[in-house]
Amino acid sequence: MRTIILIGGVIAVLALGKVFYFAKPDMEKGNAGGSSPSGSKGGGGKAGGAVPVDVYLTKLETVENALYASGTIVPNEEVDMKAEMSGRLISLNIREGSYVQKGQLIAKINDKDLKAQLAKVEYNEELAKRIEARQKKLLDIEAISREEYEITANNIRTIGADKDVIMAQLEKTEIRAPFSGTIGLKNISEGAFLSPGTSVATLVQTNPVKVDFTVPEKYSRYIRLGSEVRLNLDGDNTNYSARVVAVDPKVDAELRTLRVRAVAANPGNRYVPGMFVKVQANLEGNNNAIMIPTEAIVPVLKGKKVYIVKNGKAQEAMVTTGMRTDQKIQITDGLKAGDSLIVTGIMALKPDAPVKVNKL
Repeated sequence: MRTIILIGGVIAVLALGKVFYFAKPDMEKGNAGGSSPSGSKGGGGKAGGAVPVDVYLTKLETVENALYASGTIVPNEEVDMKAEMSGRLISLNIREGSYVQKGQLIAKINDKDLKAQLAKVEYNEELAKRIEARQKKLLDIEAISREEYEITANNIRTIGADKDVIMAQLEKTEIRAPFSGTIGLKNISEGAFLSPGTSVATLVQTNPVKVDFTVPEKYSRYIRLGSEVRLNLDGDNTNYSARVVAVDPKVDAELRTLRVRAVAANPGNRYVPGMFVKVQANLEGNNNAIMIPTEAIVPVLKGKKVYIVKNGKAQEAMVTTGMRTDQKIQITDGLKAGDSLIVTGIMALKPDAPVKVNKL
Protein backbone atom coordinates (compact mmCIF):
# COMPACT_ATOMS: atom_id res chain seq x y z
CA MET A 1 0.00 0.00 0.00
CA ARG A 2 2.87 2.38 0.89
CA THR A 3 4.61 1.70 -2.42
CA ILE A 4 1.48 2.60 -4.36
CA ILE A 5 1.23 5.92 -2.49
CA LEU A 6 4.91 6.79 -3.29
CA ILE A 7 4.45 6.00 -6.97
CA GLY A 8 1.34 8.18 -7.08
CA GLY A 9 3.22 11.09 -5.46
CA VAL A 10 6.07 10.94 -8.01
CA ILE A 11 3.57 10.94 -10.89
CA ALA A 12 1.83 14.00 -9.44
CA VAL A 13 5.13 15.92 -9.13
CA LEU A 14 6.04 15.13 -12.76
CA ALA A 15 2.64 16.31 -13.95
CA LEU A 16 2.94 19.62 -12.12
CA GLY A 17 6.46 20.13 -13.47
CA LYS A 18 5.24 19.77 -17.04
CA VAL A 19 2.53 22.35 -16.47
CA PHE A 20 4.70 25.05 -14.79
CA TYR A 21 8.18 24.46 -16.26
CA PHE A 22 7.94 23.13 -19.79
CA ALA A 23 5.22 25.59 -20.74
CA LYS A 24 7.48 28.66 -20.00
CA PRO A 25 9.94 28.27 -22.91
CA ASP A 26 7.03 28.05 -25.32
CA MET A 27 5.63 31.32 -24.04
CA GLU A 28 8.99 33.03 -24.30
CA LYS A 29 9.46 31.68 -27.79
CA GLY A 30 6.12 33.12 -28.77
CA ASN A 31 7.01 36.49 -27.35
CA ALA A 32 10.33 36.49 -29.18
CA GLY A 33 8.58 36.16 -32.47
CA GLY A 34 6.63 39.39 -31.92
CA SER A 35 7.88 42.94 -31.99
CA SER A 36 9.94 44.11 -28.98
CA PRO A 37 11.00 47.66 -28.08
CA SER A 38 14.49 46.37 -27.40
CA GLY A 39 14.89 44.29 -30.48
CA SER A 40 17.96 43.98 -32.62
CA LYS A 41 18.40 47.75 -32.53
CA GLY A 42 19.11 47.92 -28.81
CA GLY A 43 21.58 45.00 -28.80
CA GLY A 44 23.74 46.35 -31.60
CA GLY A 45 23.89 49.93 -30.31
CA LYS A 46 25.91 49.10 -27.17
CA ALA A 47 28.45 46.91 -28.86
CA GLY A 48 29.75 49.60 -31.18
CA GLY A 49 29.01 52.79 -29.18
CA ALA A 50 31.53 55.46 -28.07
CA VAL A 51 32.77 55.56 -24.48
CA PRO A 52 31.51 58.68 -22.63
CA VAL A 53 34.42 60.55 -21.03
CA ASP A 54 35.19 63.87 -19.35
CA VAL A 55 38.22 65.79 -20.56
CA TYR A 56 40.53 68.43 -19.08
CA LEU A 57 41.97 71.06 -21.39
CA THR A 58 45.67 71.40 -20.52
CA LYS A 59 47.11 74.89 -20.12
CA LEU A 60 50.21 76.67 -18.86
CA GLU A 61 50.02 77.57 -15.18
CA THR A 62 52.16 79.42 -12.65
CA VAL A 63 53.04 77.20 -9.71
CA GLU A 64 55.12 77.78 -6.60
CA ASN A 65 57.81 75.17 -6.25
CA ALA A 66 58.14 74.29 -2.56
CA LEU A 67 60.22 71.58 -0.92
CA TYR A 68 59.09 69.96 2.33
CA ALA A 69 61.52 68.21 4.66
CA SER A 70 61.77 66.91 8.20
CA GLY A 71 64.19 68.76 10.43
CA THR A 72 65.69 68.45 13.89
CA ILE A 73 66.36 71.26 16.36
CA VAL A 74 70.03 71.37 17.38
CA PRO A 75 71.57 73.63 20.08
CA ASN A 76 73.57 76.56 18.79
CA GLU A 77 76.36 75.49 21.13
CA GLU A 78 76.64 72.43 23.38
CA VAL A 79 79.48 71.14 25.53
CA ASP A 80 79.92 68.42 28.11
CA MET A 81 82.04 70.07 30.80
CA LYS A 82 84.61 67.60 32.11
CA ALA A 83 87.47 67.67 34.60
CA GLU A 84 90.99 68.07 33.19
CA MET A 85 92.83 66.76 36.25
CA SER A 86 92.35 64.55 39.29
CA GLY A 87 91.24 65.91 42.61
CA ARG A 88 88.43 66.30 45.12
CA LEU A 89 85.52 68.55 44.08
CA ILE A 90 85.34 71.25 46.75
CA SER A 91 82.81 73.57 45.07
CA LEU A 92 79.93 73.12 42.59
CA ASN A 93 78.36 76.48 41.82
CA ILE A 94 75.46 75.51 39.61
CA ARG A 95 71.71 75.14 39.84
CA GLU A 96 70.28 72.64 37.37
CA GLY A 97 68.40 74.34 34.55
CA SER A 98 69.77 77.79 35.41
CA TYR A 99 71.31 80.28 33.01
CA VAL A 100 75.03 81.00 33.37
CA GLN A 101 77.25 83.64 31.80
CA LYS A 102 80.40 83.02 29.83
CA GLY A 103 83.41 82.65 32.18
CA GLN A 104 81.28 81.90 35.25
CA LEU A 105 82.88 79.43 37.67
CA ILE A 106 81.05 76.11 37.56
CA ALA A 107 83.22 73.77 39.65
CA LYS A 108 86.42 73.94 41.69
CA ILE A 109 88.88 71.12 42.46
CA ASN A 110 91.09 71.12 45.56
CA ASP A 111 94.28 73.07 44.72
CA LYS A 112 96.11 73.42 48.06
CA ASP A 113 99.11 71.36 46.95
CA LEU A 114 99.50 73.40 43.78
CA LYS A 115 99.29 76.67 45.70
CA ALA A 116 102.06 75.45 48.03
CA GLN A 117 104.25 74.59 45.03
CA LEU A 118 103.52 78.01 43.55
CA ALA A 119 104.56 79.74 46.78
CA LYS A 120 107.84 77.79 46.81
CA VAL A 121 108.59 78.76 43.23
CA GLU A 122 107.80 82.41 43.90
CA TYR A 123 110.25 82.44 46.85
CA ASN A 124 112.99 80.97 44.68
CA GLU A 125 112.18 83.45 41.94
CA GLU A 126 112.46 86.37 44.33
CA LEU A 127 115.83 85.13 45.61
CA ALA A 128 117.14 84.51 42.11
CA LYS A 129 116.22 88.04 41.06
CA ARG A 130 118.14 89.53 44.03
CA ILE A 131 121.18 87.42 43.20
CA GLU A 132 120.98 88.47 39.57
CA ALA A 133 120.86 92.13 40.57
CA ARG A 134 124.00 91.83 42.72
CA GLN A 135 125.87 89.90 40.07
CA LYS A 136 124.93 92.51 37.50
CA LYS A 137 126.76 95.12 39.53
CA LEU A 138 129.75 92.82 39.97
CA LEU A 139 129.81 92.18 36.24
CA ASP A 140 129.89 95.89 35.57
CA ILE A 141 133.14 96.20 37.54
CA GLU A 142 134.42 92.89 36.14
CA ALA A 143 134.40 91.24 39.57
CA ILE A 144 132.75 88.08 38.13
CA SER A 145 132.83 86.47 34.76
CA ARG A 146 130.00 86.85 32.27
CA GLU A 147 129.44 83.09 32.40
CA GLU A 148 128.53 83.22 36.09
CA TYR A 149 126.10 86.04 35.44
CA GLU A 150 124.43 84.22 32.54
CA ILE A 151 123.94 81.09 34.69
CA THR A 152 122.12 83.19 37.29
CA ALA A 153 119.98 84.93 34.64
CA ASN A 154 119.06 81.58 33.11
CA ASN A 155 118.05 80.32 36.56
CA ILE A 156 115.49 83.14 36.75
CA ARG A 157 114.01 82.13 33.40
CA THR A 158 113.85 78.47 34.45
CA ILE A 159 112.03 79.36 37.65
CA GLY A 160 109.63 81.48 35.60
CA ALA A 161 108.85 78.49 33.35
CA ASP A 162 108.19 76.31 36.39
CA LYS A 163 105.84 78.97 37.68
CA ASP A 164 103.92 78.97 34.39
CA VAL A 165 103.47 75.20 34.61
CA ILE A 166 102.00 75.46 38.10
CA MET A 167 99.73 78.32 37.01
CA ALA A 168 98.45 76.15 34.16
CA GLN A 169 97.76 73.34 36.61
CA LEU A 170 95.88 75.73 38.86
CA GLU A 171 93.78 76.86 35.91
CA LYS A 172 92.75 73.25 35.31
CA THR A 173 91.32 73.05 38.84
CA GLU A 174 88.59 75.47 37.74
CA ILE A 175 85.79 74.54 35.34
CA ARG A 176 84.27 77.68 33.82
CA ALA A 177 81.45 78.19 31.31
CA PRO A 178 82.97 78.52 27.81
CA PHE A 179 79.86 80.43 26.62
CA SER A 180 76.57 81.73 27.98
CA GLY A 181 73.83 79.11 28.15
CA THR A 182 71.67 76.85 30.27
CA ILE A 183 73.08 74.23 32.61
CA GLY A 184 71.62 70.75 32.26
CA LEU A 185 71.38 68.08 34.92
CA LYS A 186 74.54 67.69 36.99
CA ASN A 187 76.33 64.36 36.85
CA ILE A 188 78.32 64.60 40.09
CA SER A 189 78.07 66.06 43.59
CA GLU A 190 80.33 68.21 45.69
CA GLY A 191 82.95 66.19 47.60
CA ALA A 192 83.39 63.54 44.89
CA PHE A 193 86.84 62.64 43.59
CA LEU A 194 87.23 63.55 39.95
CA SER A 195 89.44 61.94 37.36
CA PRO A 196 90.41 63.46 34.02
CA GLY A 197 87.36 63.13 31.74
CA THR A 198 84.77 62.97 34.51
CA SER A 199 81.60 64.74 33.33
CA VAL A 200 80.29 67.47 35.62
CA ALA A 201 77.32 68.83 33.65
CA THR A 202 76.21 69.80 30.16
CA LEU A 203 75.98 73.40 29.00
CA VAL A 204 73.58 74.19 26.14
CA GLN A 205 72.97 77.44 24.26
CA THR A 206 69.42 77.51 22.88
CA ASN A 207 69.09 81.05 21.54
CA PRO A 208 69.51 80.97 18.65
CA VAL A 209 69.04 77.33 17.65
CA LYS A 210 70.15 75.38 14.59
CA VAL A 211 67.79 73.42 12.35
CA ASP A 212 69.32 70.46 10.50
CA PHE A 213 67.45 68.90 7.57
CA THR A 214 68.20 67.05 4.35
CA VAL A 215 67.04 67.58 0.78
CA PRO A 216 67.19 65.21 -2.22
CA GLU A 217 70.26 65.75 -4.34
CA LYS A 218 68.23 66.93 -7.34
CA TYR A 219 67.15 70.01 -5.34
CA SER A 220 70.65 70.84 -4.09
CA ARG A 221 71.17 73.57 -6.69
CA TYR A 222 68.14 75.48 -5.36
CA ILE A 223 69.46 75.78 -1.78
CA ARG A 224 71.38 79.01 -1.28
CA LEU A 225 73.22 80.44 1.71
CA GLY A 226 71.22 83.21 3.33
CA SER A 227 67.87 82.05 1.91
CA GLU A 228 64.92 81.77 4.27
CA VAL A 229 62.95 78.63 5.11
CA ARG A 230 59.68 78.27 6.99
CA LEU A 231 59.31 76.13 10.10
CA ASN A 232 56.21 74.50 11.60
CA LEU A 233 55.92 72.66 14.89
CA ASP A 234 53.50 69.85 15.66
CA GLY A 235 50.34 71.29 17.19
CA ASP A 236 51.28 74.85 16.22
CA ASN A 237 49.97 76.37 12.98
CA THR A 238 52.22 79.43 13.24
CA ASN A 239 54.87 79.85 10.54
CA TYR A 240 58.35 80.60 11.85
CA SER A 241 61.37 81.55 9.79
CA ALA A 242 64.99 80.46 9.74
CA ARG A 243 68.00 81.40 7.63
CA VAL A 244 70.24 78.91 5.84
CA VAL A 245 73.81 79.31 7.14
CA ALA A 246 75.57 76.18 5.91
CA VAL A 247 75.27 73.52 3.23
CA ASP A 248 77.24 70.29 3.38
CA PRO A 249 79.84 70.30 0.58
CA LYS A 250 79.09 66.67 -0.33
CA VAL A 251 76.04 64.49 -0.97
CA ASP A 252 75.44 61.39 1.12
CA ALA A 253 76.42 58.55 -1.22
CA GLU A 254 73.99 56.07 0.39
CA LEU A 255 70.89 58.21 0.85
CA ARG A 256 71.52 60.63 -2.06
CA THR A 257 70.63 63.57 0.14
CA LEU A 258 72.31 66.84 1.03
CA ARG A 259 72.52 68.13 4.61
CA VAL A 260 71.50 71.72 5.21
CA ARG A 261 71.69 73.82 8.39
CA ALA A 262 69.60 76.87 9.19
CA VAL A 263 69.54 79.18 12.22
CA ALA A 264 66.37 80.44 13.93
CA ALA A 265 65.88 82.92 16.77
CA ASN A 266 64.50 81.37 19.95
CA PRO A 267 63.82 84.15 22.46
CA GLY A 268 60.95 82.37 24.18
CA ASN A 269 62.61 78.93 24.17
CA ARG A 270 59.84 77.63 21.93
CA TYR A 271 62.33 75.33 20.24
CA VAL A 272 63.83 72.59 22.38
CA PRO A 273 66.95 70.74 21.14
CA GLY A 274 66.04 67.36 19.68
CA MET A 275 62.53 68.53 18.70
CA PHE A 276 61.03 67.53 15.33
CA VAL A 277 60.17 70.39 12.99
CA LYS A 278 58.66 70.60 9.50
CA VAL A 279 60.74 72.64 7.07
CA GLN A 280 59.44 74.30 3.90
CA ALA A 281 61.94 75.72 1.45
CA ASN A 282 60.61 77.80 -1.44
CA LEU A 283 62.45 76.91 -4.62
CA GLU A 284 62.36 78.66 -7.97
CA GLY A 285 58.80 79.01 -9.26
CA ASN A 286 57.67 77.79 -12.69
CA ASN A 287 55.61 80.13 -14.88
CA ASN A 288 55.09 77.62 -17.72
CA ALA A 289 54.07 74.45 -15.94
CA ILE A 290 51.44 72.02 -17.24
CA MET A 291 49.52 70.66 -14.25
CA ILE A 292 46.96 67.87 -14.69
CA PRO A 293 44.68 65.98 -12.27
CA THR A 294 46.50 63.07 -10.66
CA GLU A 295 43.68 60.63 -11.52
CA ALA A 296 44.50 61.01 -15.23
CA ILE A 297 47.86 59.26 -14.77
CA VAL A 298 47.99 55.55 -15.64
CA PRO A 299 51.09 53.69 -14.32
CA VAL A 300 52.54 51.22 -16.85
CA LEU A 301 55.59 48.99 -17.01
CA LYS A 302 57.67 51.52 -18.94
CA GLY A 303 56.61 54.57 -16.94
CA LYS A 304 53.41 56.60 -16.95
CA LYS A 305 50.85 57.37 -19.63
CA VAL A 306 47.69 59.38 -20.20
CA TYR A 307 44.88 59.37 -22.76
CA ILE A 308 44.08 62.37 -24.92
CA VAL A 309 41.30 62.92 -27.45
CA LYS A 310 42.29 63.22 -31.11
CA ASN A 311 39.75 63.12 -33.92
CA GLY A 312 37.12 61.66 -31.60
CA LYS A 313 39.33 58.77 -30.51
CA ALA A 314 41.44 58.02 -27.45
CA GLN A 315 45.20 58.20 -28.04
CA GLU A 316 47.96 57.12 -25.64
CA ALA A 317 50.70 59.55 -24.64
CA MET A 318 53.73 58.60 -22.52
CA VAL A 319 54.54 61.38 -20.06
CA THR A 320 57.25 62.42 -17.63
CA THR A 321 56.10 63.86 -14.31
CA GLY A 322 57.61 66.47 -12.03
CA MET A 323 56.44 68.09 -8.81
CA ARG A 324 53.17 67.06 -7.19
CA THR A 325 50.53 68.91 -5.19
CA ASP A 326 47.58 67.51 -3.24
CA GLN A 327 45.39 67.34 -6.39
CA LYS A 328 47.60 67.86 -9.43
CA ILE A 329 50.88 66.67 -10.87
CA GLN A 330 53.27 68.46 -13.21
CA ILE A 331 53.94 67.09 -16.69
CA THR A 332 57.44 67.95 -17.87
CA ASP A 333 57.29 66.01 -21.15
CA GLY A 334 54.62 64.32 -23.27
CA LEU A 335 51.86 66.95 -23.28
CA LYS A 336 51.46 70.47 -24.57
CA ALA A 337 49.06 73.26 -23.80
CA GLY A 338 45.67 72.76 -25.44
CA ASP A 339 45.61 68.95 -25.37
CA SER A 340 42.25 67.39 -24.44
CA LEU A 341 43.15 65.09 -21.55
CA ILE A 342 40.74 62.30 -20.62
CA VAL A 343 40.13 62.21 -16.87
CA THR A 344 37.22 59.72 -16.53
CA GLY A 345 36.49 56.27 -17.91
CA ILE A 346 40.21 55.61 -18.31
CA MET A 347 40.07 51.93 -17.32
CA ALA A 348 37.60 51.19 -20.15
CA LEU A 349 39.72 52.83 -22.83
CA LYS A 350 41.95 51.28 -25.45
CA PRO A 351 44.07 53.01 -28.09
CA ASP A 352 41.94 54.35 -30.98
CA ALA A 353 38.72 53.63 -29.08
CA PRO A 354 35.92 56.07 -30.03
CA VAL A 355 34.95 58.43 -27.24
CA LYS A 356 32.11 60.79 -26.56
CA VAL A 357 33.16 63.98 -24.77
CA ASN A 358 30.68 64.96 -22.09
CA LYS A 359 32.21 68.28 -21.15
CA LEU A 360 35.33 70.36 -21.49
